[in-house]
Order: sequence, then structure tokens, then C-alpha cells
Amino acid sequence: MRRLAIILTAIFLMLVVIYFLVFKPEKYQEKDLYDSILERGVIKVGINTDAKPFGFFDEHWNVQGYDADLARYIAQYILKSPNAVEFHPVTPANRMMKVSTGEVDIVIATMTITPQRLEIIDFSIPYDAAGLAMLVRSNSRITSIADLAGQNIGVVFGTTAEKNMLNLAPTANIIGFRNYRTAYQALKAGKIDALTSDDTILSRFVFEDKSVKLLPKRYTREPYGIAFRKGKTTKKLRENINFAIKDMQNKNVMLRLRRKWLQI
Repeated sequence: MRRLAIILTAIFLMLVVIYFLVFKPEKYQEKDLYDSILERGVIKVGINTDAKPFGFFDEHWNVQGYDADLARYIAQYILKSPNAVEFHPVTPANRMMKVSTGEVDIVIATMTITPQRLEIIDFSIPYDAAGLAMLVRSNSRITSIADLAGQNIGVVFGTTAEKNMLNLAPTANIIGFRNYRTAYQALKAGKIDALTSDDTILSRFVFEDKSVKLLPKRYTREPYGIAFRKGKTTKKLRENINFAIKDMQNKNVMLRLRRKWLQI
């Protein structure tokens, strides 16, 4: 009897699995994210608030920057209001987790599109591009990547700079930091000899502080994209945002954002 009960239970469970796989009852299907955003009337955007001029808090604790303005343009396109944005601070180390778990709908945070990341999350078409650069003290003798042997080089955890520098400068001492501000302070204090990241991010420090300089060489070209949770439920949202990006590029919105925030 016990064996029969086990067999019947197994058959029942198998039928339940087949039912859900074949018939897929509507109430158990995951809802399309674009439709959910339209219903709630706000889009949840993950943004790096420690990446001026792309994302930062102003003196009134409002989120500002290139990526913030881009998010507001997208909210205007999808929800007809630039204010229909709910910003959630993310870091380079946790931004993929935040979007994958649905804590945020999208991430706009100077995120480079790479084959490795595309295995975990989806991306929009590129909205901008950057190049790997080096920030050093103004009196530094470092002039290129060839001078980095045995030097202490700062990177921010979770950025493409971390991987790139391991390949480009294998004899340098790579030191990781949780955010750009602490890495920059370490450079100023002489704890590291150079800080590497995207030129668009490092340029902020040069504008604010003449005791540091950005070396002219760029070692990579890295396209920035908007990140989405991987899967069918984000396809419609991704298609609409791709259309919005193309529209903004055609209307020179991106060019105006670069001139406003990057001064280039």
C-alpha cells in the first residue's frame, strides 16, 4: 500500500508539473514589466549616486546628473512625465543583483555592455561610450600604462576597469575600493599612484581639483547601456526604451546631455 501511495503521489506531482508547463495558467504567469510600470505610474531606476557627473546628490539631496536626466527623458516618453521616476542608489558591485531580483526596473549607471554581463542581464542599445583612462596626481611621473609596473593602482569593485587593468598592467598592484570618492581620496593621500576608470567619470575630479590630471591615452572603448532583468517579461520595456534612445539621439538630446554634464 505504501508503495502504491508513493507511485500515486509521484504521478500526481508529474501531472501538476505537466499542467503548468503545457497550459500555463494565466494567474501563474509572470506579469510583463512594461505593463506593470504603466499601471503603477512610476519607473524604478537604479542609479549610481557616487558617479558625478552621471549620478549624484545635489545640496538638496535630489538626484542629478547625465544618467538622472536620461531617466527623466525615458519617464517622459513612457509615462508622459519626467517626474515619474523613483531613484534607487546602486553601486557597481550590486547593480546587476538589484535589477535581476526586480528591486529596480532598470539600471542606468554608466554600465558597460560586455559579453559576460549579457549572459546574466539584458541591455538596451548603447546610449553613450567611454574609454578607460588614468587619473594621477599633477606632479606624478606616470605618463602611460607602461609606467605602472610595481605601482599601486586603484579600481572600483564591480567595474570593467578592475578586469581590464589585470590584463593591461599585470605587474601593477591592483587595489579595490567600494566607490569613486574613497578611491580618489586614496590617490590624493598618496596611498595609490593612479586611479583607473572611464574617462567620463574621472573627468569630474579634474574639473573640481587641479592637483590631479587625466592622462590623454584611452585604452578601451566601452559602450554604456541601460540594464534590464533577463527574460521575456522585460522585452516590451526594452523595445520601448530602445526606441526612446534612438529618438533622443535623432533629436540631439544626447548631445545636449554631454555638453551639459560632460562639457564635451
